[in-house]
Amino acid sequence: MNKRLTLLGSTGSIGESTLDVVARHPDRFAVHALTAHRNGDKLVAQCLRFRPEVAVVGDADTAARVEAQLKAAGCNTQVAYGPDALVQVAQSAQCDTVVAAIVGAAGLAPTLAAARAGKRILLANKEALVMSGGIFMDAVRDHDATLLPVDSEHNAIFQCLPRDIAEHGGVTKIILTASGGPFRTREPATLVDVTPEQACKHPNWVMGRKISVDSATMMNKGLEVIEAHWLFSLPGERIEVLIHPQSVIHSLVSYADGSVLAQLGNPDMRTPIAHALAFPDRVDSGVAQLDLAQIATLQFEKPDYARFPCLALAMQALAAGGVASAALNAANEVAVDAFLERRIGFMEIGRVVQSVLDGLSNRTPSGLADVLDADADARRAAREFIAGGAHIILTTDRTGSIDRAMQ
Repeated sequence: MNKRLTLLGSTGSIGESTLDVVARHPDRFAVHALTAHRNGDKLVAQCLRFRPEVAVVGDADTAARVEAQLKAAGCNTQVAYGPDALVQVAQSAQCDTVVAAIVGAAGLAPTLAAARAGKRILLANKEALVMSGGIFMDAVRDHDATLLPVDSEHNAIFQCLPRDIAEHGGVTKIILTASGGPFRTREPATLVDVTPEQACKHPNWVMGRKISVDSATMMNKGLEVIEAHWLFSLPGERIEVLIHPQSVIHSLVSYADGSVLAQLGNPDMRTPIAHALAFPDRVDSGVAQLDLAQIATLQFEKPDYARFPCLALAMQALAAGGVASAALNAANEVAVDAFLERRIGFMEIGRVVQSVLDGLSNRTPSGLADVLDADADARRAAREFIAGGAHIILTTDRTGSIDRAMQ
């Protein structure tokens, strides 16, 4: 029987890659619902091809435009809009699998709803775990949901971990690989004048603007460390980051006997998506087979925290616990938006995040409301800091220890 999919965030890069895999296997997958924010034209094209029962957008104006275009084309897809509609399609009895690919905090509520509805969740929205790790994992466990990671790094780790062995027996650490982004070899002092166009030009991956900036600052890798902590029940000190510019080894697992298992493949998100969609089976993803002889050389290096202070900030937030990770994520979203709008410089992204974490009143969340309060507080603090025009000088040594001073 076909798996019936709700795809949260269908017009982004993950959504498009997912639909590419789905189209290759019409005998295995059918689409129940597609969602977008305001990219109505692309959503209409997707609806006309995949004929979902429901399409969800962010606001009434976009909904009206999408509905009119679909009716004119003879498509009977029902159109809804707003956060409540996202939650409804995520928990709908008409789907069994939810692909969570909405970027940022906006994906938390529908992804959590899918967990509470006991769905099979293909998680590409790392913010759901960064913001509410314990709450989210409790929902997965308590409602017998299935959680499969789609991020290439976490999917690689999932493939390399043992099965049916309590607490990952014999695992000493996991190693997340990172490309290093477009500025891996740039001196930190030269990053002051980086433009959004330069930051979004990733050397290996085709991604959306926000995640591309996160890759350039390596905040994305920091968020992935936090996500890995919750996904694989390992403390932060057993999660390492290794720069691997070719993006061929997607992550590794180190074992007590000295073995290190790695998952390799060409840098294309359709590989982990196909793995998670078909799990435990394997299906064609459309990705070319890896040719190691052609690649010839694989490089590795430790991350330079002076170049990537955001990675150190994420690791510190994980160590702090409580709502620190939610505040980190919220402040980063505000800062990245400001950078993309050219209101702050590239190196100020980390300074905004640091200012919010410094002012944080940390606490252990008793429920989702506490997480959302921390998110709102952090966004407000980040906006106030940006509006005030203050500057923090971050001095980060190679171990990730941060000193700061006001300017």
